Parts: sequence; structure tokens; C-alpha cells
Amino acid sequence: MKFARPSGKRVSIESVIHTLGGEKVILDADLARIYGVTTKRLNEQVKRNARRFPSDFAFRLSKAELEHMAGQIANSGQSDNRSQIATGSQKHRDPRFPPYAFTEHGALMAANVLSSRQAVEMSVLVVRAFVRMRHMLAAHKGLTRQLSDLERRIATHDEQIHAIFEAIRQLMAPPEPNKRKIGFLVRERATRYGRA
Repeated sequence: MKFARPSGKRVSIESVIHTLGGEKVILDADLARIYGVTTKRLNEQVKRNARRFPSDFAFRLSKAELEHMAGQIANSGQSDNRSQIATGSQKHRDPRFPPYAFTEHGALMAANVLSSRQAVEMSVLVVRAFVRMRHMLAAHKGLTRQLSDLERRIATHDEQIHAIFEAIRQLMAPPEPNKRKIGFLVRERATRYGRA
């Protein structure tokens, strides 16, 4: 499912879901746009229903998290304006109040407290997007595990191949010629003098 950004550009829900500290989150301005409400109204409802939004459902971004998210969005090229994240994905946001980040459960809870028809309809699509992202992450972890196993096997093969090359080099090297000593060789036992 796609929704329209303020620029009129349509983007998928998955494109506004970001990874923050190993957790998939969506920012308040993007969630408000998906649910068809203003960011101000969404944040008012979060404050009014604070008990429904524990820290694992929704949280304000710290300065470090905000900078990390700005880097993520700028590098991905998803943002219409590079400074959007720094101002909370909204043109007139007060910079003293960083944006909220909602996890999958927080996005669903936000739809429940907003109680608009569009929020209820879109909440199903948002949850499906989070589930698709989770499945992609699980597949990615499986692929990572397989690659590390393959890398470990190849590392032992490298050692074995290196040993084979060393053996071939030794066989290719010309043998050292037997150097015969020059001079007269005596093959009898030496006599002991002076001791009886």
C-alpha cells in the first residue's frame, strides 16, 4: 500500500519504516500522514493516552537517535528534503520536541486512540508492512548464517590449498647437488696419543 507525501510523491509504507537499535519504527509525522490526521493531533492523543503507550510502543527520539535517523534517511534517498528529519519530518515542528517513534504495537495502538475511519483501515496495512519487514529480516539472518558457514569452510580450504601449493613449489625446486668433499679422505679410526 502506498500513501502520498506532502510533495505529492507516493511512497510505500515499508519505505517509512526504519531500524533504530534493532527495532523497526515509524516516525510520528509519517504515521499521522498514513492515518490521515495531523502530527499535532497524533501527538496529542499519545500524550492524552500515555498509559497506552509504554516505552516499547512509542518513545521520543534522543539527539543521538535523531542524528542516526537523519543519516539513515539521507543515505536511503527516501526523504524529499534532507532537513526534514532534523525538524521532525515536518516543516514547522518545534525543534525542542523531537519526534515520536512508534513500534509495530505503538502504531496499532495509535490507530485505536485516533478512532478515525482511515486510521482503523490503514492500521491493518501498517501491521502487515511491519510483518513483511520482520519476515525479510528473518530471511536475512538465515542468509547471513549460511554465508558465515560457507566462509568458515572456505577458510579451511584456503589453508589446504596453500599447503598443496607449498608442496608443489618444493617439488619444482631443483634438488641440491651432493657436494663431494675435495681432498684425501681417511677412513680409519683416529689413534689416541699420549694417554695410556
